[in-house]
Parts: sequence; C-alpha cells; structure tokens
Amino acid sequence: MPEASAAALPLLPSSQAGSPATYAPRGRRRRRGWRRPRGLLAWGALVAFFFVMNWWMFSRLQDPAARPHFRLRRHPPRAPAAANASSLSTLEEVGGAGKGKRPHQVMLTRLLALAAHALAEAETRPEPKDLWKEPINATMWLPCSDKRTWEASEGTNGYIMISANGGINQQRVAICNAVTISRLLNATLVIPKFLYSNVWLDKSQFGDIYQEDYFINYLKSDIRIVKELPVELQSLDLEAIGSLVNDTDVMKEAKPNLYVKKILPILLKNRVVHFVGFGNRLSFDPIPFDLQRLRCRCNFHALRFVHKIQQTGALLVERLHGHRPHPSPLEDNLLGHFTRKSVLKGYKNDPTKYLAVHLRFEIDMVAYSLCYFGGGKDEEEELEIYRQIHFPALTELRKTTKLPSAASLRSEGKCPLAPEEAVLMLAAIGFKRNTNVYIAGAEIYGGRHRMAAISRLYPALVSKETLLSPAELEPFRNFSSQLAALDFIACAAADAFAMTDPGSQFSSLVQGYRMYYGGGDLPTVRPNKRRLASILLKNATMEWNEFESRVRKLIQQTKQVHERPVARSIFRHPRCLDCMCRTEN
Repeated sequence: MPEASAAALPLLPSSQAGSPATYAPRGRRRRRGWRRPRGLLAWGALVAFFFVMNWWMFSRLQDPAARPHFRLRRHPPRAPAAANASSLSTLEEVGGAGKGKRPHQVMLTRLLALAAHALAEAETRPEPKDLWKEPINATMWLPCSDKRTWEASEGTNGYIMISANGGINQQRVAICNAVTISRLLNATLVIPKFLYSNVWLDKSQFGDIYQEDYFINYLKSDIRIVKELPVELQSLDLEAIGSLVNDTDVMKEAKPNLYVKKILPILLKNRVVHFVGFGNRLSFDPIPFDLQRLRCRCNFHALRFVHKIQQTGALLVERLHGHRPHPSPLEDNLLGHFTRKSVLKGYKNDPTKYLAVHLRFEIDMVAYSLCYFGGGKDEEEELEIYRQIHFPALTELRKTTKLPSAASLRSEGKCPLAPEEAVLMLAAIGFKRNTNVYIAGAEIYGGRHRMAAISRLYPALVSKETLLSPAELEPFRNFSSQLAALDFIACAAADAFAMTDPGSQFSSLVQGYRMYYGGGDLPTVRPNKRRLASILLKNATMEWNEFESRVRKLIQQTKQVHERPVARSIFRHPRCLDCMCRTEN
C-alpha cells in the first residue's frame, strides 16, 4: 500500500542530517519516489470506492427492510438459515453441500449488482424492439376450435363421472379430457367434482369457479351434460359393481382405444363409470382430429369463470392496464361483460403496459423439487419435514431409491427458478427498471427476504394483494383455486408474461391461452432452465455484457413460432390445425 511504501523510505542518520552533500540528493530522490505511491494511492482509493459501493448495493439487495412496499405473505425461514437464503447459490455451492462440505460462498449477489448498474444505465436507451411482441409469423395463426363438423352426441351409453385431483390447473385439464372421453364413448357427462387436497386446502367445486349453465349450453352440440346422476343410479355401490376407476387402472396419457376396449364395456354393463383422480389420463397423439378440436373447444371456449371471479379479474386488469376502449378477444373470453364497461373508481385511466411473472416458488414446489437453494441444514430439515407431511410417497422413495443429487437436478434444469434467477433473466432480456411488474403466486418460500432482490431492481412491483382492497379480496379468502383464477386472468391478459418453471401447469395454461388468443401481440418468456443453469454457473467471472448476450439468445430461441410438436400438450401449445387455423400473410 502507499502508506507502507512511505514508511519504508530510508531515514538519514542524525549525524548526516545537516550535511548538504548528502541531504539534497536524497531529498530529491525521496520526492521522486513519492510520485508512484501517490498514483497508487489514488488508484487504491478508486478501487476501494468501487468495492464499498458494491458492498452497499449487495446489502440493499439483501435487506428486506430497504425494499419498497410489497405485501407478500411470508413463509418464515428459521433464523440461522436467513443469511444463507438471501440469494441462490451456484452449482459449485450445491455440489459442495451435496458432499457434506461447507458451501462455497459463490453467490448471485455479484450478478445482481451488475444488473442494478446495467438497469440504471439503460434508462435512457430504447428497449429491444421485440420485447413486447411475438415474431411476425405468429399472426398467421387464428383461433377456430369453435367450429364444428359433427352432430351432437346423445350420450345414450351411460354416465361418466369424474372426481378430479390437484389444483385448478390440473382440474381444468381433467375436465376437458372427460368431455372428450364422453364424446368418444357416446356417454353423458355429469358435472365434474373436485377432490379436496391437503396441499391446496380448497373446498371449491365446479360451480364455485366456472359457470355451469354456460358450460352445459356451449357444449350441447358436442355432448350431453347433466348436473347430477339420475335418482335410480345414485344409490349404486360403484366400487362393488366395478364402476370405480382409479389412476392405477388407466395409464397416464392413455390412447383412446384403451377407453373403448376397457371402459366402454363397464359403461354399457353398469350404466355409469366414475373416474377418481383422472390426472392427465388422455394422450395428445394419436387422437382423431374432431376429438382433439373438442378438447381445445372445451379449454378455450366452454370454461368461463363465474361472475364473481370475472368482476374482480376485471378490476385487476384495469388497474394494471388502465382503461382500454377496445377490449381484446382474450379479455372478452376471460372477463365476459365486465370488460365492456369501466369498473374503476379513483384509478388511472391512461393505458399502460405491464409484465406478469409467475414465480412458482411456493414451499410445496421447492420441497417436491428436491433441489437446494442455499439455506444450509435448516432449509434441508424444514423441507424434509414438509415432504413427510405432504409428500409421504416421495419420502419413502428417497429411503429405498437413489435419486439424482441437487447439483444434478439443477444442471438438468429441473429446479424452479428462485426470484434471484428470475430477476436476472428479466434484466438481461431488456425490461427496464420502471417496468410495471405483476407477481403471480401464493406464499413465496422465504418471504420478503427472498423477494428483496427483485423488488429492489423492479420497484414498480404489485400483486393481487396490493392491487385489491381487503374487502375486494375477502370473498376469495381460504379459496386458493379462486385466487389462482385471479392470477390466471392477470397473467393471461398481460402485455408480456414470464414463466419461471416451464413445467408448471399454471404457466403452461397461461401460455396456451395467450398463444390461442394473442394474435402475435402477447409474447411469453419461457426459459430453457438447463441452459440458464449452465450460464449461471459462471456467475463469479462472467461480465454483464456476456451474461446479457447469452440470456437474450436463449430466450430468442424459445420464442420462435412453430407448429405443435407431436405429443405436446394442446393446452400449452395450441398452434396446430386441430385447434387453430393458419392463414397465409
């Protein structure tokens, strides 16, 4: 250091101090020797300033108290794990933790600081041209699954009942699969029931979420639907007569001929079949054209939210968008007549854009993923306790089977993105700091502490809890599926939508809705998590320009427009002739 260099300069003996012959040359040499240390001192001060500023920025990113007002319900981590949970570790730390070693302190705070600098510098620059648009060839695809080419089914072979498991998204898929199977077997469908889940904790039934009469009437040209079994069949012991069909009886994504060979004989014999669970029990290919189109028609046209959800969803959308005189076809579908009049009082009316982000980082997702998120032993113990209660089968499987390590899961892209990773992706692809961001999701694991980075980089952050008053939210309290329906509306209607877990049923359904109704104006950011993980692995040495370039290239590739691949879900990817019509522009 300069101070050390000065201290090391030779001192004159006291006997020579008054000698001009020795003092003058040494004085000149000493003054010349000080020129370099002074330069080093200035350089050292500059470097020190840089590190102090970065330390300050790191602390601001990690300090929940420094964040703007954003009411997220919090799942509180244990106190010792709080420091470790502040940001996501890289694969190096995960690998070390998997071997029982002290985790490497290579955290994403460095990239977060670089992102903060980049966002500040980008305020005066234009956004990327394609940020709020899909590629031009997306406009070639138009909705047309509402067109029919057949006569109505009379449903004379018997009655099909389903009790769908999972949350609102799994249940929606089950409903449309049941509609399709009913047509295949010439059966009458009974309005579906929803099983109570100890994860979702919601007692909502079909009529609490969707308009029953609209559903029945819209599909009456396809199948016959009734609200209840005939009285003479209600007293039957369905299990005793062999009419109770569980998921173990029908393989996942079963082909239509299995239902004809295995289920139709039971239906003809007993007049009723009850499917319990019915999660993803119908394949996407091969399936006859008209049946596939019926499945699309059910999802994109027949299922309308009840008025209570539509009205509150309209409040959300207008408070995010401002008042738009010409609602989009998507808003007409989701909001019904509530989108045709201003429902706002005391809110801005100027049209604005907003980005919706689905942070699938609730404790159930984090626990089920078996991934590691930097919280040490406290995190591992907490998540293991949750798994024992909510996912006992997974807990038993871990005892008897060697499962992939946390490092392997992350490198394969099988871990949900933490908020830290999500915000880095958004900053890299060009969303400015003043972007209005809607956060969809329930209780973010880690709460405010986990959300500190994203809320500091994007302060215009809102959720349904901040946009709606307590009185407006009250009818939905303790109904997670109905709350999820509000998030679905806000995400589907957004000018841009970013998912953090492409495997999420919610994100997949939102993406499909936007693809079906968007007309090329509703882009979806869908990261390749495997490639993103490989980029983040180098976060300790990668500069922002390189990170930005690689992430943008990754996202550009996932935004390419193409026809639905074989066996891909039509709920997620409806761009196919079964669901949509292609025009030549």
